[in-house]
Amino acid sequence: MAKNKKITTVSLILMIFSTIYGFANTTVAFDQMGYASIIWYILAAIFFFLPSGLMFAEYGSSFKEAKGGIYSWLAGSIGEEWAFIGTFIWLSSWIIWMMSTASKVWIPFSTFLFGSDKTQTWSLLGLNSTETVGILGICWILLVTFFAVHGIDSISKVASIGGVLVMILTGVFAIFSIVALFLNGGHLAQPINGISSFIKSPNPEFHSNIALLSFVVYAVFAYAGSESMGGITDKLDKPERTFPRGIIISTIVITFTYSISIFLWGITTNWKSVLGNATTNLGNITYVLMNNLGVYMGHSLHLSAAATTLLGTSLARFAGLSMFMAYLGSFFVLIYSPLKSFILGSNKNFWPKKMTKLNKAGMTSYAMWLQAIIVCVFIFFVSFGGSNAQKFYTILTDMGNISTTFPYLFLVGAFPFFKKKQGLDRPFEIFKNRALTNTVVVLVMVVLIGGIGFSAVQPFLDHDYQTGFWTIGGPIIFGFIAWIFLFQAKRRQAK
Repeated sequence: MAKNKKITTVSLILMIFSTIYGFANTTVAFDQMGYASIIWYILAAIFFFLPSGLMFAEYGSSFKEAKGGIYSWLAGSIGEEWAFIGTFIWLSSWIIWMMSTASKVWIPFSTFLFGSDKTQTWSLLGLNSTETVGILGICWILLVTFFAVHGIDSISKVASIGGVLVMILTGVFAIFSIVALFLNGGHLAQPINGISSFIKSPNPEFHSNIALLSFVVYAVFAYAGSESMGGITDKLDKPERTFPRGIIISTIVITFTYSISIFLWGITTNWKSVLGNATTNLGNITYVLMNNLGVYMGHSLHLSAAATTLLGTSLARFAGLSMFMAYLGSFFVLIYSPLKSFILGSNKNFWPKKMTKLNKAGMTSYAMWLQAIIVCVFIFFVSFGGSNAQKFYTILTDMGNISTTFPYLFLVGAFPFFKKKQGLDRPFEIFKNRALTNTVVVLVMVVLIGGIGFSAVQPFLDHDYQTGFWTIGGPIIFGFIAWIFLFQAKRRQAK
């Protein structure tokens, strides 16, 4: 009987929240835009997260028997070839996530060991710190792939431990911030100077209109992952009521949590004095802010200098441990899960035979090693591109944001074609009016194309061609690789 128990609205809200909300997204938002990021997070929730979540629920309910995930959704809407290209670009977002995380994972590791980010002082065989972190990232990828190929995925269980620690971390941050606000008589470290504080970024890199609009991609990225919820509609209690109610309440809860968290950082962090320096970057921002939270709290409680420093480093170490455990667990799942589900769920004729073969452990070992080589090559070229640590982590963050956002162009763009399809069982349907459907799709597409476009253009306008190339390069390169696979498949079939 327990096996048939249906998911309730409350359970669905908790599932969506744990899938979507990211503590580190709030620190990146505050670093990039300060209080001004709040309005963009609200707009992204209204014009992306809410409508796209309902679209993915319709996809998932109609294709619930298909095993290929978003590939099946796209194939059933716009055909297998476009589905293959779209899903390949989706796969690239995970590959770039691995590339980014393999380099960033050393920052929480260093912070846990030493109390602060020491990676910018590391040097291996005469290499600079960015190149050293790149080499360590390559070693990480190869080691994790080796274990995963042999089916040793038990370490992925630490992901749940990491998740619990991050929840505790979020709670500690909120409590400390509110207590600090009372102890300082309502004084904010980052002052609010009228409405302009919620519109204008304290970060000089986000003062131009194009840079401001490019932040849309950061906001959309903060809500990424709702497509994974699309496949559970058949497990819901009264899905036609439960899912829309769950997605609407989740939108409100997550948007409020993001907004209040960004505001809370301003209680203890003055942007100019804490973040406006060369040693703070998008890789270590979370640990810098947590350390500063402890120091600020120590001063507020009139602790000794030694006790204040200890409180700061203790919070930074706890943040480092939490994020490292979360990264470690996620890595052992994500290094094979997206790749395996795509290869086994898509048309076998599109792949070379070696790519589809499983080893004794049930893993697509050839494809996984090929993936590892691609990730290592990306890490090598970005880390040895001559950039400093600040620029290096900005490139990695921008690449991750763009590559994660890009596949939504396919999923949202295919939705009107999905609605026109005849003969589909549609147990769950929200968008029943064609005119309303097309209007919502156009609005979401404008948000996505605008965000991606402005993010791609901004570095070139600043004459930062290296960041510009890598920012947009991921989806284009992987889209081209997908086209090559299709071209080769057609040649094989012709023979």
